[in-house]
Amino acid sequence: MGGGVMGTSIAFHLAEAGVRDIVVIERDELACGSSGKPIGGIRAQFSDPLNIQLGSRSLRAFQDFPRRPGADIRLDTVGYLFLLTSEEQAAEFETGVGIQNDLGVPSRMVDPAEARRLCPYLSTEGLVAGTYSPADGHARPGLVVHGYADAAARAGVRLITRTRVTDIETAGDRITAVRTDGGPIACSTVICAAGAWSGQIGDLAGVDLPVRPVRRQLAFTRPLSPPAPRIPFTIDFASTAYFHNSDDGLLFGLADPGQAEGFDTAWTPEWLTLFRDAVRRRAPELAGLETAGGWAGLYEVTPDHNALIGRSGQLPGFLYATGFSGHGFLQAPAVGEIVRDLYLGRTPFVDVSPLSADRFRAGAGLRPEAHVV
Repeated sequence: MGGGVMGTSIAFHLAEAGVRDIVVIERDELACGSSGKPIGGIRAQFSDPLNIQLGSRSLRAFQDFPRRPGADIRLDTVGYLFLLTSEEQAAEFETGVGIQNDLGVPSRMVDPAEARRLCPYLSTEGLVAGTYSPADGHARPGLVVHGYADAAARAGVRLITRTRVTDIETAGDRITAVRTDGGPIACSTVICAAGAWSGQIGDLAGVDLPVRPVRRQLAFTRPLSPPAPRIPFTIDFASTAYFHNSDDGLLFGLADPGQAEGFDTAWTPEWLTLFRDAVRRRAPELAGLETAGGWAGLYEVTPDHNALIGRSGQLPGFLYATGFSGHGFLQAPAVGEIVRDLYLGRTPFVDVSPLSADRFRAGAGLRPEAHVV
């Protein structure tokens, strides 16, 4: 369930492996949820081996996307630049770079002068260090969703849009059908990839998926003349303010720490005051740029900001891939492979048992993943 990047990736990988009778159910249109919002960052700079491997595997898949599944996703490998303003942050990120390097990620620490060479908008005042990986970058999420969906459809997957799931029928520990407002669909397996709505789908099956919706907003500048330099996806870690190239201007974003939970996706230009206040210290020129609109979408947040991937122990026909807390787009190719393998009884390329939803019931949550952009 779910016609975003996760649902379509899973459908594509299943169909490619020869699985038949796959139905993707989407409550609205494909890519209408968070997957269609054009942040598009892809990276392998994380603080733990599991997320690093998910990001690295996905990076390779994005690079290969024109061949498999076969679509131009406007991939721009400009790198990711994290900006650090305390010695504590620098020490933590240096540890992360060491782990990343051990796993083949070409990230490195940079000093303030090199950070400014990479991104000329920066002020180095108060900047202690940065981390940079040239293999990272950004792509267009909507193109990725439709690339997967089109390839899945060619392989026989049915894509049902504007259809709501109303119930999941079971008999003992077996799934027998999914009920929708368009009629029932007999099935023995349900894969929940419903993003911020996954908790509601889990409730229908009696499976606890602790996912909370939180609004995140971004904006686009007016066309810039002269054009913006080609810069990395740049993030001020302390404030979460970020920006990168987008068409003939720049894209701006920031996580509002005061944002209440909920499904509200109205774009409110007032949040830009937070971004401008933060960026005025780090990239002063950007604070005065005019914007030409923006978007609001939903993060699907878990208690430890790590994903939920696995199979229900209580209802074996129920699998899930959700709760990515802002990392779903960039990890979708790898997760599509993993869910395919879980369904087929294969051993995935990486052990995702630490991402089981049962970790919260057992009181053994993971170390919170701090990099949430």
